[in-house]
Amino acid sequence: MESKKRRISIRSIIGGDILPTEFLRRQTGLLVLLMVLAIVYISNRYTCQRQLIEIDRLKKELTDIKYDALTRSSELMEKSRQSRIENYIITHRSELATPTAPPYLIDK
Repeated sequence: MESKKRRISIRSIIGGDILPTEFLRRQTGLLVLLMVLAIVYISNRYTCQRQLIEIDRLKKELTDIKYDALTRSSELMEKSRQSRIENYIITHRSELATPTAPPYLIDK
């Protein structure tokens, strides 16, 4: 039997004449592997992009929480100042008073 050699041209590629050739039938495993790798690559990139977006969102949330904690801490410091407590005691006419004697340590 005589084997025919076909010339590959753009016309044969566009027309679909290249599909039934022996070369492509032998390389179908490689072509399927390349398509699977392309799909895995695209999926991996998409997953990475989603994770980067999530990381950015969490960083912004963490910054907001840090600022909120800092604000609350400064408010607490302001409210727990001795002068503020003394003013609160005076305005609410409490029986509490500022001690005049320094604190002392009780030994066991």
